[in-house]
This record gives sequence, C-alpha cells and structure tokens, in this order.
Amino acid sequence: MQRFSAVRRVAAFLQNRSRQRASFSTSLLFDDTQKQFKESVYQFAQETIAPHAATIDATNSFPKDVNLWKLMGDFNLHGITAPEEYGGLGIGYLYHCIAMEEISRASGSVGLSYGAHSNLCINQLVRHGSSAQKQKYLPKLISGEHVGALAMSEPNAGSDVVSMKCKADRVDGGYVMNGNKMWCTNGPVAQTLVVYAKTDVSAGSKGITAFIIEKGMPGFSTAQKLDKLGMRGSDTCELVFENCFVPEENILGAVGKGVYVMMSGLDLERLVLAAGPLGLMQACLDAVIPYVRQREQFGHPIGEFQFIQGKLADMYTSLQSSRSNSFSC
Repeated sequence: MQRFSAVRRVAAFLQNRSRQRASFSTSLLFDDTQKQFKESVYQFAQETIAPHAATIDATNSFPKDVNLWKLMGDFNLHGITAPEEYGGLGIGYLYHCIAMEEISRASGSVGLSYGAHSNLCINQLVRHGSSAQKQKYLPKLISGEHVGALAMSEPNAGSDVVSMKCKADRVDGGYVMNGNKMWCTNGPVAQTLVVYAKTDVSAGSKGITAFIIEKGMPGFSTAQKLDKLGMRGSDTCELVFENCFVPEENILGAVGKGVYVMMSGLDLERLVLAAGPLGLMQACLDAVIPYVRQREQFGHPIGEFQFIQGKLADMYTSLQSSRSNSFSC
C-alpha cells in the first residue's frame, strides 16, 4: 500500500510539476524557520557551488578562481553549532544537517570537506576546547579564512582505531609526536587539525590524547594526495609527524581522555555526515524528474509508464524514509 501510494504521488507530481527542481515536501519534518533556512542554503549552494561541481571532481581539487571556504563562511555555514561569541550561529545540529544535505546536493565533494571542517574540527573545538583555544582557533575557522581537519585513522588502524601507533612522548613544555595518519579529509589544505596520538602506549584506550596541530609546526608535513573513486574533489592525504613538537596548551580535552573526545564526537559526526547522502539522493531525483518528462518512447514521455513510475516511487520512498530517519531521531 505504501508503494502504491508513492507511485500515485510521483505520477501526480510529474503531471503537475512546473519547476525544474524536485522540491519534495518536508513539511512534517521542519517548521517554517527551518524550511526557510533550507531554501536559503539550497539557493546559495546551487548558485555558488553547483556550477563548479563537475570541475571539482574532474580535477580532484577545489576551484582556484573562487574561494568556496570563504564564501561558505560569509554565508555563516561553518559555525552553525558554534557560539555567537566566536562568530557562530549556535542554532544546533538539526540546522547543521540541513546545511550538510543542501551543500552535498550541489556537490558531494564539497559536502564531505564541509562536514569535516565544520563538524569534525570546529565542533570538536567547541565541545572540548579551552576558552583560550576557542578564541585562538574558532574565529578564523568559522569565517572560512582557515580550513580544519581531523585525523585518527592510520594505515593499520581503521575500524580498530584504538590500535593506532602514532605516539606523543612527554618532554618539557609539551609532547613530541611521531607517526602517520591516513585518509585525512582536508589534510592538504588544513591550517588547524585535531589529531589523536598515544601518550601512554601501555594504557590501551586510556592512553590516547587529542591534540590541536597547526600547519607549519616543525616536524609536521603532508604526504601524497590521494586520488579516490568518488568525491574526488575532497582533498585527502596522509599526514606525517617526525619529531613534531606540540606545546602542552595544544592538548584538546585532557591527557588520556582522547577516546572520550573521539567517541563522543563520532556520535555527532555520524548524524551530521548522514545528511550528505541525503543530498546525493535528492540530487539524483533532481536529475531524473526532468529527464523522464523529456525522454519519449512510443510517442509518450517515459515518466507516463507505470514501470518507470514504480522506479521513481522506490527512489522517492527511500529518500523520504532516510530523511525521516535522520531528522526525526
């Protein structure tokens, strides 16, 4: 019955649709303010990001002729969960998910990099940074002047991230970090990075500490930029630490509490990043709906055929159920 209802809904939509984009109802998920925010981010993303999307993936790089980071900062998208005193909006994770969906709808690559910057880096600093750290790092990250990243995975520590080998040895005034991090989104361009390392190799999960690493620190470098199958324009690379001195004031949270910082952040990272695939699913419908009205076979648009309507209904149902699961939890 649910699928039959969806088929009828899609058929009616195809017959009555007067605009080119698929603006399916979200009235049961969002209030008027949230819908207005969603529409404004949609317009920004389509006008500012979407025209560069194909080139971004083809060249494996953000465009050089326009600073998308700064433009997103000017539109107040980076600090959605950050306090106003640091330049953020402080309006919460639901709005952050809405922004993530609409940016990903315009470009999956930009959406992924945006999520790493705004959630994995900025939000971790908001949640665990000291007042001095927030004052030092957040304003430039939120404005888009600086780019943020987070690094925890290693070549042999992916799902089992606690088995990481990167370590930071205590010295006067701070720590000396040695090791590698792999698959770091925004790594090639980031000025501020949250990096996890073992400060006590004998303590297991209780021996991991989170650090704030700055581009240009002696002993820190980025290695090869990775070419990926999808979302190629989202800059990704390996990080290398060779006797990198990290001052004590750059500890994020507390010594030995890195797993708490990491795991509590992962819960929110999964929530926000889940909105990225929603944007990709919506982008597929944005492309399909006009096509099934334009493409004709046997003298009729293929969207009039029940078989095609059934496929569209499946796409629509999958999107709406996924969206409800993300926004109604």
